Amino acid sequence: MIEKKETAVFVGVLAAVAMIVLFKGQAAGQAAAEPRPQPAIVGQPMPDFTLPVYQGGTLTLSSLRGKNVLILFPRGYAAENYWCTICNYRYVELAELEKARKIRERFNLEILVVFPYAHDVVKAWLEALPGQLESIKARKNPPEPDKLDEAGKTRMERSRQFYPKDFALAKGEVLAPFPILVDGERTLSRKLDLFRAEWSGSKVDQNIPSIYVVDAAGVLQFKYLGQNTTDRPGYDYLLKVLEVVNAGR
Repeated sequence: MIEKKETAVFVGVLAAVAMIVLFKGQAAGQAAAEPRPQPAIVGQPMPDFTLPVYQGGTLTLSSLRGKNVLILFPRGYAAENYWCTICNYRYVELAELEKARKIRERFNLEILVVFPYAHDVVKAWLEALPGQLESIKARKNPPEPDKLDEAGKTRMERSRQFYPKDFALAKGEVLAPFPILVDGERTLSRKLDLFRAEWSGSKVDQNIPSIYVVDAAGVLQFKYLGQNTTDRPGYDYLLKVLEVVNAGR
């Protein structure tokens, strides 16, 4: 009788040990798949990373040492099969700003744009830009605006507020003046705790729209993480930040 009890206890202990080992193994597997976020801290070196570049090759952040670096994380999708329109607009706005004012030369700057998607999804985003700009223009200038109801007039005025400038791209034109980094495995986006499967009311794979400014010594000098889609700082403000960073103040 005692032997049977001892055997039962022994079997129970083995089962408990097996469950612990299994739990630890699962936890280790999850940890390997999803590394713990490591926040980038203003005033400290920006964590290094290497990612594929949409235009070809790879890019390592530390290879840009000696230049200031503006890193942009657009939201990407705002809903299933629907891009974040504000991110589209702001991307084109920055490209036009660079074209008109040569801000990379002026501020000893490189600009990086990071998407949490595979190469084919980034390609779709770029190819959708001309149509996105047309949609913005249509929202700002609907036919017969005087006949809109109050909700329609509110949408029109909000569109004019959010998208004050008119931009256009030719159909089929691909606008890629800056290195576009393909974070398809979300290694960088997860490391910085930017990637979300649900954010700002939508359940879709996306990044929190974010901006990082790294100085020529590799130190993070400015960081913005969005609380909603519309709160991001304007480029007039960011140019002031870049002026201070470039002067070493």
